[in-house]
Amino acid sequence: MIRIGIDVGGTFTDLVAIDEDGRVTIAKAPSTPRDPSEGLLDGLGLLAAELGTDLRGLLARTERIVHGTTVATNALLERKGARVGLLTTEGHRDVIEMREGLKDDRYNLRMPPPIPLVPRARRLGVRERVAFDGAIRTRLDRRRLGTALTRLEREGVEAVAVCYLHSYRNPVHERETARAIRSRRGDLYVSLSSEVLPQIKEYERVWTTVVNAYVGPALARYLTHLGTRLRAAGYKGEVLIMQSHGGVAPIREAARLAAGAVLSGPAGGIAAGRHVAQLTGRGDLVTFDMGGTSTDIALLQGGEPTLTGEKTVGIARVALPALDIHTLGAGGGSIAWVDAGGILRVGPESAGADPGPACYGRGGTASTVTDANLVRGLLDPGNFLGGRIALDVPAAERALAPLAKALGTDVLAAAEGVARVVNTNMAEGITLVSVRRGVDPRGFTLAAFGGAAGLHVTDVARLLEIRHVIVPSVAAVLSAWGMLATDLRYELVRSHVSDVRRLSAAALRRLFAGLEAEGRRRLGRFDGAVEVRRGVDMRYGEQIFEIQVPLDGVDLGAADVLDAIAARFHRRHEELYAYSAPGQEVVIVNARVAVIGRLPVRPADDAIATGRALTPPVRRRVWLGGWIDAPVYRLDGLPAGHGVKGPAIFESATTTVLLRDDEHAEVTPRGWLDIRLPASS
Repeated sequence: MIRIGIDVGGTFTDLVAIDEDGRVTIAKAPSTPRDPSEGLLDGLGLLAAELGTDLRGLLARTERIVHGTTVATNALLERKGARVGLLTTEGHRDVIEMREGLKDDRYNLRMPPPIPLVPRARRLGVRERVAFDGAIRTRLDRRRLGTALTRLEREGVEAVAVCYLHSYRNPVHERETARAIRSRRGDLYVSLSSEVLPQIKEYERVWTTVVNAYVGPALARYLTHLGTRLRAAGYKGEVLIMQSHGGVAPIREAARLAAGAVLSGPAGGIAAGRHVAQLTGRGDLVTFDMGGTSTDIALLQGGEPTLTGEKTVGIARVALPALDIHTLGAGGGSIAWVDAGGILRVGPESAGADPGPACYGRGGTASTVTDANLVRGLLDPGNFLGGRIALDVPAAERALAPLAKALGTDVLAAAEGVARVVNTNMAEGITLVSVRRGVDPRGFTLAAFGGAAGLHVTDVARLLEIRHVIVPSVAAVLSAWGMLATDLRYELVRSHVSDVRRLSAAALRRLFAGLEAEGRRRLGRFDGAVEVRRGVDMRYGEQIFEIQVPLDGVDLGAADVLDAIAARFHRRHEELYAYSAPGQEVVIVNARVAVIGRLPVRPADDAIATGRALTPPVRRRVWLGGWIDAPVYRLDGLPAGHGVKGPAIFESATTTVLLRDDEHAEVTPRGWLDIRLPASS
C-alpha cells in the first residue's frame, strides 16, 4: 500500500508517495488557484504515471492521503471568506474593532484603522450574562436572540460566530444559541467560542471565533468537493488535513475547526524539519522553505519547533496553538521592482502560478527571481520540471530590461541585484526567528527545501555566518514528504486563573484529566500509541502576558507538584527575559493538553545512494559576478560519499542547487547534499 503527502502551494502542487518498502516517488504540478482540487488531481495523475499506473490504479493502492491546504489561508488573506454575523453579549459587539487600543504603527497618525471581517451592522448584542466564575447572572433572552437571528437572515449571512462573555467557564448560553440557529437554518456554519478557543482574553477569543466562521464554509466546501472527486476516482482510504500546530486531523474535524488550518501548508515544512532533525541527529535547525510564492522560516531546538498562540494572519489574530513560522513574500515568482527612490525591491507581490514568471511563456511580463536566475544561467531552460516546462530565456531578458534601465545598469547586473536583494530579505527573516529571540544562528544547520531554495541557500547561510547546510534529495517537495511523518493531534486548552499557592494539586489533576479525556474522545477508535503532553500558561501576578511552560517530566501525582511547576516557570522566564522574580506571586492562567495519536512512519530507503555509479557532469556557462564554465551534476547520479568542491551546480527534475567557490558538498547515503561553508566569507 502507498501513502501520499500533498502540499498545495501558490505556484506548484507537490506530491510524494512512499510505498511499503520505503521507495519515494515525487511529482509536481502547477497549482490551480480557482479550484485547488484540479491541480491536486493533475498531480496525482503525474504521480501515477511515475509509478507506471493510472489515477484509478494509484488510488486503489493508496491507504492514506495527508493534505496541506492553503484554502483557509487564502480566504483570510484575500478577504474572500464567508459573509459572517457575530452574536455577542449585549454592549460588547465592538471588541473586534476596538482591538487592544493600539495601532500596528502607533506613531503613524495617518494610518487608517483596519476594516474588521464583520461590519458593525452584522455584529449584534444579545441580552445574557455569565460571570467570571461561570455563574449565570442574566439568562439568555430568547426573544432578543430571535430578533438578532432574523436580522442576520435578512443580511444573508453564511456563517454565525457566537462569543459571549466568560463562556469558557460556562458555555450553556452559547450552546442554547447554536441550537436556536440550527433549528431555524441548518445550512449555516456555526462557530462557538467555547468550542473554538475556550480560554480567557476576550479580544483573542472573539477574533479566533470570527476567523473560524469566516474561513470555515470555504474550507468545508473544498474538502467536501475534494472528497467527492477522490471517491469518484476510486479512493477509499482516509484523508487527513495538516493543521497549524503540526499534527493532522480528519476532514470532519478540520472543517469544524477551520481556523486551525490557516497555516496548514507551511506546517508541513516544519513537520519535515522535525523529521530531518531525527534522521540527521542535528536538532538545532533553521528550516528554509523557499517556494514559488513565499519563504517560510522556523527555528527548531533539540529537534522540536516552538508552538505559539499569538499568530497574526493578515489583520486577524488567531490564538489557536500554531507552529511559530515566519513567512516572507520571497519566492521564485516574487516580482522585482524599483521604488520611487530608485531602490531595488523584491516582493511581496508574486507572479503566482498564472501567469507565472515571464520565462514560463504564459503571458507574464514582470521580472521575477526565477527570470533573474535563468538569465544568469543557473537554470537549465530545457530541464525545468523534468522538461515539462520549457523556459524562455529571451522572455526573461525582456522582462528584466526595464528593471535594468531604471537602475541604470545592464540585464546581468540587474539579475544579480535581484538575487542579492531577495537573499538579504530572507537572511533578515532568519534573524527575526533567531537573533531577536536570543538564539545565535551560527551554531545551527540550515535545512533547505522548496523548489527555489537550492539556488539561494548558501548565499543566505554566508550572510548569517552559518557553516552547515543540508539539502535533502526530495527538497523540492519536502513539505509534502514531511506530512507523511506527522501524527493525529488535538490541542485543548482551558482557562483556570489561580495563584499557585491557592490551587490544590487535586484540582490541577482534575483539570488535566478532563482535557485528556476530551482529547482521547476526539481520537475516537484510534488503536495506535497515544502520547499526552501537558503544559500551562503562567505569569507573575501583575503581568498582562503569559508564557507557556511545558510540564514534560513533571509528576502530577507528587505532593510538591505545584512548587515544581512554579520553579519551572521561574527558569523559563529567566531563559526568555534574562531575569526571574521567585519572591513574586505566580499565577496559572491556562492549562493545555496535546493528545497525540502516533501514526506509523514509513521510513524512506536509508541507503538510496550507496553503490550508485557516478554520472559524469556536463558543463554550463553561469554568471557568478562573471561568466564561468561550471560542472553540472545530476543529483540522482551521485554516489554516497562523493565530494564536490564549488563552484558547481546540482540538478534534478524539480530543483537546482548552487555551490559557490570554497564550498564543499558531500553526498550522504540517502542521496542528500551535506554542504560545508568556509569559516569566514
